[in-house]
Amino acid sequence: MIEPFDMSGLERGPDGIKRYTGLHPSVVAMLRSSVEAFGGSEAFVDLGTGRRLSYREVWDAAARVAGGLRAEGVAKGDRVAIRYENGIEWVSSFLGTLLAGGVAVPVNTRFSGAEAGHVIGDSGAKVVLGPGTALPDGPAFAEESLSHDDIGALFYTSGTTGVPKGAVTTHGNFESGVENILRARFLRHETAPIRTLVSVPLFHVTACNAQLLPTLFKGGCCVIMPRFEVGLFLESVVTERIRVVSTVPAVLWKVLSDPRFSPEAMISVTHVTYGGAPVAPDLVSRIRDGFPNARLGHGFGMTEASAAVTSLPHEFSSSHVDSVGFAVPAVDLDIAEGDPATGAGELLVRGPNVVAGYWDNPAATSAAFEDGWLHTGDVARLAADGSAYILDRIKDMINRGGENVYSVEVENALAAAPGVLEVAVVAVPDAMMGEKVGAALVPLPGTTLDLDEVLKSAREALADFKVPEFVYVSGEPLPRNPAGKLMKNSIRQQARWSAAPRPRRV
Repeated sequence: MIEPFDMSGLERGPDGIKRYTGLHPSVVAMLRSSVEAFGGSEAFVDLGTGRRLSYREVWDAAARVAGGLRAEGVAKGDRVAIRYENGIEWVSSFLGTLLAGGVAVPVNTRFSGAEAGHVIGDSGAKVVLGPGTALPDGPAFAEESLSHDDIGALFYTSGTTGVPKGAVTTHGNFESGVENILRARFLRHETAPIRTLVSVPLFHVTACNAQLLPTLFKGGCCVIMPRFEVGLFLESVVTERIRVVSTVPAVLWKVLSDPRFSPEAMISVTHVTYGGAPVAPDLVSRIRDGFPNARLGHGFGMTEASAAVTSLPHEFSSSHVDSVGFAVPAVDLDIAEGDPATGAGELLVRGPNVVAGYWDNPAATSAAFEDGWLHTGDVARLAADGSAYILDRIKDMINRGGENVYSVEVENALAAAPGVLEVAVVAVPDAMMGEKVGAALVPLPGTTLDLDEVLKSAREALADFKVPEFVYVSGEPLPRNPAGKLMKNSIRQQARWSAAPRPRRV
């Protein structure tokens, strides 16, 4: 069993959960500590407006928002919905809500009016902050009584399995999540200031919990993009001396494929992390070459786990390219009802970063959280060395005549094929087999897929029964929900399937 991360300062309690010792009691206390230590240092750069704030200015702005919220009747535990786009207003709203003792409810800005209305109504938000409304302003205030058990935020899930549910994130979840991220990315003991480029939405735990809060803890600077643009990304890495980049593989592909990209311009970057989708070995090699001074890191996370669950350190980025890595320090992993032959089963997660449940939804809570373990809904296997391999969502698994086919495994094989930009593997109904494997493919811009070569690549990596028997080549990007996840139900309904080319006889 490999333990690649710093495991010091962890104690396992009577409930079996490992917890860090010496954490701040709340995000408010953590922020105050950083302000006292780094008050004059730059904390945020808003690339949309050009505004720059020091730690002292961030505290003052958030404390005034907190005072304004209290004047509007927001008490400890009341919910405040945040609908701002990426920028200083979002940060001030989020931190101001926590300083007021309130519960932040980040709303996905890509949600439709009905979807946003569900989040606001379900959370019972007392105040809604967003475009067209002035930030609350009042006498500076900071709630000092917050502890690990107090709720800090409700992050609503993307709704791929139904109506979005509010993940009840406590201050203890936040604090444990920050420590997990810093250790998983080997940043905990760094002395050089962290400058991270936030290119993904702050309403998502990837940006908020895995970038913003760890950077604040370390006294670094978050350089915030209002939205992702390749040109602004490339320019900002240079002008803002960015050291940490964290995003999804598709964004890195766009960056590396842009004609303006130059490895020489990326020399300031010391850490590149990516996750949220399968990553082809070729792309990993391109990332390594494109960011020559950077440690690479792949990972797997969940809203319900306050971001990180596993991380694959740089040293394993080639040897374990199809793995999502090892459990981050405070997390335990297990497999429920594993297949005796393959070891595959539902991935279970336990740790102090796992949220307290779903807001006002006891049925969903009892279904997903059992005896301290989070049932992820993902099919996975754990290798003897502790590395984890995500194979599928349980509901996306394909049963081909009694043989289980894990779509992620097939997607990984196809993503490595020449000319493939995007891929989604789904079940196609079949009268004899029940289900067969279908692959929806999007070619690289300006290219035409050679399906014979794509499927040849799949046959070299997969058992025969896993190779797609139906294909659909789309000229448009595959449909995704507001959180960027593939909408496989829509793909099943929209795909115009054709029989996949069979191997040429010699």
